[in-house]
Amino acid sequence: MPRLKTTWCLALCAIWLAAILPAPAPAADRPPNVILIMTDDQGYGDIAAHGHPHVITPNMDRLWRDSVRLENFHVDPTCSPTRAALMTGRSSGRVGVWHTIMGRNMLREDETTIGQVFQSAGYRTGVFGKWHLGDNYPYAARFRGFDDAVVHGAGGVGQTPDYWGNDYFEDHYNDNGTWRPFQGYCTDVWFREALRFIRESGDQPFFLYLPTNAAHQTRPHVAERYRALYDHVDTTERLRIFWGMLTNIDDNLGVLLDRLEHWDLLDNTILIFMGDNGSTMGTGAYPQDQRDTWSETFNAGMRGVKGSHYDGGHRLFCFVHYPHGGLTGGREVQRLTAHFDLMPTLLELCGIEPPAGLEFDGQSLVPLLEDPETDEWPDRILVVENQRVIDPVKWRNTSVMTDRWRLVDKGELYDMEADPGQQHNVIDQHPDVATRLSAFYDGWWDDVSRRHHETTPLYVGAEPQNPVQLTAHDWMPPMEGGIPPWNQPHVRNRQQGNGTWNVRVARTGRYALTLRERPAVARFPLAATEAKLRVGEMEPLTLDVPPDATGARFELNLTAGETQVRTWLVEEDGTSRGAYFVDVEYLDQNPEN
Repeated sequence: MPRLKTTWCLALCAIWLAAILPAPAPAADRPPNVILIMTDDQGYGDIAAHGHPHVITPNMDRLWRDSVRLENFHVDPTCSPTRAALMTGRSSGRVGVWHTIMGRNMLREDETTIGQVFQSAGYRTGVFGKWHLGDNYPYAARFRGFDDAVVHGAGGVGQTPDYWGNDYFEDHYNDNGTWRPFQGYCTDVWFREALRFIRESGDQPFFLYLPTNAAHQTRPHVAERYRALYDHVDTTERLRIFWGMLTNIDDNLGVLLDRLEHWDLLDNTILIFMGDNGSTMGTGAYPQDQRDTWSETFNAGMRGVKGSHYDGGHRLFCFVHYPHGGLTGGREVQRLTAHFDLMPTLLELCGIEPPAGLEFDGQSLVPLLEDPETDEWPDRILVVENQRVIDPVKWRNTSVMTDRWRLVDKGELYDMEADPGQQHNVIDQHPDVATRLSAFYDGWWDDVSRRHHETTPLYVGAEPQNPVQLTAHDWMPPMEGGIPPWNQPHVRNRQQGNGTWNVRVARTGRYALTLRERPAVARFPLAATEAKLRVGEMEPLTLDVPPDATGARFELNLTAGETQVRTWLVEEDGTSRGAYFVDVEYLDQNPEN
C-alpha cells in the first residue's frame, strides 16, 4: 500500500503538469526523441528480472520484457569515467577522466559531448540529476551542450561542492547556474523536472539525459515508506535503504513511461535505461563483520562489485526501447558492447552526422540492435580499467575483454563461456590468447595515454562564470593527509590535510580570494587566527583572522595563464589545514598595485 500511495502522488504531479502546459507535438511530426536514464551504483543483479530475490522493480522489469537488452554491456567501474565515455563516445582515459575527485573527474574542455551534437542538430537538450564531470565553467553541464540543466554538485548529494546541508530531501540544486530550493526527495525532483522539460519542449525534438544520484550512498536516505517495504527481509538497515532507493526510482520510471504513452510520445522515443558501474552493495562490498545473514545482494554470479575490474564491477544492464524503430520484444544481444557505443548509435538512429574530425572509440550498435545474430558485427577487443590515482599506471586494475576472454592485470585469464564467475585462471593453458590480448593492450595504452600528463585546470575570472568557488574536492598534489575531504561530513569533522588547486586565470586583473572552512551560506566562523595564500611561486600572503570571521579575504593582482593556488588556515595552537572552500572573484581589468 505505501508504494501505491507514492505512485499515485507522483501521478498527480504529472497530471498537474499536463493541465498547465501544452501537449507535445504528435510523434509522427518530429524526429525521434531520446531519453537516456542512468542510475547510480545499481548493479546488473539489482533488478528483479535478473533474478534478485527481494528488490521490487516492476517497471524496470517491464522495460526488460519489451526492450532490446545488451547482455554483454560494459562501463567503467566507477562514476565519472563512465559518464565521460557516455558523453563523448570515447575512452574515459583518453578524455582525461579516470577518477571521481582530485581534478581527474573533469571532462577536458576540447572534447565534444553528445549534448552539443544534439543541440547543434536542433534538439532541445536537458540534464537532470548527477553530472559529475565538473561543477564550474567550462566543465559544468550548462556549458557542455545542455539547454536546461538542474543538477547537484560533484558526485553525490552532500558532497563537498554540493549546496551546504543537502541531504536528499528538500534540497537546493543548481538550476542553470543558480542554486535554488526544490521540494521533495532528490529522485522525485529529477523525474519531475524531466516531465516539465518534456512538456515545455513542445514541437521541438528533445534529448533528455536523466542520471539519478540514487542509489549512491554518500548519505543513504529514502522515504520511510520505501525502506519499510523490506522490513520482512533479514538484512541490514543500509541494504533496506538501498533497495528502497531502487524501488523509488522504479516508481518514477513507471510514471515517466505512462506519461510518454499518454502523450503519444513513447513509440517515437528512443529510451535507454542503464547503470553506471557495479553494485555498491554486492558480496564483498563490506567487511565480514558488517554483513548479516543475507549476503548483501544478488550479483548474478559475477565476481566483484563497484570499483572492481572483474565483471561484477563493470558489466551492467542496458535496455534499448524504440518501438517506431522496431527495438522491442525482449531480444538479447550477447556480443561485446560498451558505454562509448551509445553516442554513435544514437546519432545513427536519429540521422545526425557526427561533427567533422570527431573520432569515436565506440561504434554504432544499430546492426546488432536490429539483428542480434548478424554476421556484420566484428570481433572486438575492449579495455576496462580502474585507475583512481593522479597519474594512470599501465596495467593497473585492468581487464582486456573479448566476447569469450578476460585478461586481468596481465597475469590472469578467464574463459567466460566456461567460467562466468571468473574463478579459474587458465592463463597457463592458453598462453597464446594472453599474448594476443596483452599485445592489443600495449597498443591501446600507447594511444590512450598520450595526454595523461595533462591536467584540467579550474578557471577563475572567466566571463561566463564569475565569481567561482574552489573546493577541497578538487585538491591535487602536492597534498597532505591522504585523499581530500570530498564530502561534507569530512568537512564537518574538520579532516586534517591540504592540497593544491591547478588554476587557469582567464583574465589579467584584480581578484579577491576569500578563504573559508565552510561555504558562505553556512556562516561558519573560522577557527583559524591566521590565513595564508600562495599563488604560483610567490611568497605566501598572510592575514590575521579576527574572532567570528567566516572568511579571510585577500585581494591581489593575477596574470592570465595557468598557475597553482594553495591555502593555509592556522589556529592558535599551530594546527594548520587548507581552506576547504575559496571564493574567487574577478574585480577589475586595470589593477593598481
